[in-house]
Amino acid sequence: MGNTKVSRRFRAMSELVQDKDYNYTEAIELLRRSSSAKFVETAEAHIVLGLDPKYADQQLRSTVILPKGTGKLAKVAVITKGEKITEALSAGADLVGAEEVIEQILQGNIDFDKLIATPDVMPLIAKLGRVLGPRGLMPSPKAGTVTIDVGQAVQEFKLGKLEYRLDKTGIVHIPFGKVDFSEEDLAANLLAIKESIERNRPTGSKGKYWKTMHICSTMGPSISIDINSLKEI
Repeated sequence: MGNTKVSRRFRAMSELVQDKDYNYTEAIELLRRSSSAKFVETAEAHIVLGLDPKYADQQLRSTVILPKGTGKLAKVAVITKGEKITEALSAGADLVGAEEVIEQILQGNIDFDKLIATPDVMPLIAKLGRVLGPRGLMPSPKAGTVTIDVGQAVQEFKLGKLEYRLDKTGIVHIPFGKVDFSEEDLAANLLAIKESIERNRPTGSKGKYWKTMHICSTMGPSISIDINSLKEI
């Protein structure tokens, strides 16, 4: 790694960021200033929690609805039957059906960001695990993607509902908008994430739950947030 090349753009942006914990509002303002790629970058949060995912009671997997959206309209597919097909379509699902959608997925044609299924078709979709599992698209009740309330689920994922989970190193990585959002909108989304992680604290969590939180844009430098500044709200 000794001779890793750092681009002039990245070096210039990194110089804006001091080695300290920022109040979350300052951090968001800095994130927008330090984003300089030629495309609209995503704002990302990387949160280290005092959890060890080896233990069943210290795992974290949930969803959060970003009040200001993700900046990207999600494409939602639904596998269901009967009158739920109409419900999914009227809620704005992009692809709806049963066997034909399953067939399409098995052939590797996966043109969607979220897949929702009703409980009655779960036996049918078991065989999709090998295709969807590695992509994190397999429907699951914990992620809110196996449900009877198809219409509501479709609308929520369209609006900006995100699934997040603790990775095996104890970190949650989650996007919270785009760098061209206003600072207020990015702050509202970040606070929604903080509240959701707080609310879903696993029963086995011991000691300090929040360890560190950093935000960055896709190509920008990492900015450390003073977690207490988020808690005072």
